[in-house]
Amino acid sequence: MSFATDCFAALDREKVFENSGHRTRFKELLDCYGGYPFFSKGLCKCMYLSAWDEQHFCIMLETLMDMTLGKDKNTDEMRQKGDLLAEEQKDAEYYVYELSNSFLDNKPFVMDALGDVSPDIMYIICRAMHAAEIIDKV
Repeated sequence: MSFATDCFAALDREKVFENSGHRTRFKELLDCYGGYPFFSKGLCKCMYLSAWDEQHFCIMLETLMDMTLGKDKNTDEMRQKGDLLAEEQKDAEYYVYELSNSFLDNKPFVMDALGDVSPDIMYIICRAMHAAEIIDKV
């Protein structure tokens, strides 16, 4: 089995997908991009996070298509784009992009202002961090 296949199986076994759409979008990203040289645990974590909804899935898909066309070997360009996207956010979604950046950097995620984070965003962050722990064990 490949790393991408193992990640999907581990996450599916632990039932961390919110619904069939989340599961399907994540699987599509893995199937399409899991064999590229830039695929990593950090990117796999970002894929889980971005597959949460159609809007973020499309952003991820566009970024990954650009990376394949540019024959990228790592996620450096994606990381730079993550900084720009985080800066564009006017609400707590900023933290979702910062979480994605921490995944790519392979560094712990730290939130500095819990007071202005909605329960929905906090739930997404917590679930993504749980999925990241599972991916780290694969």
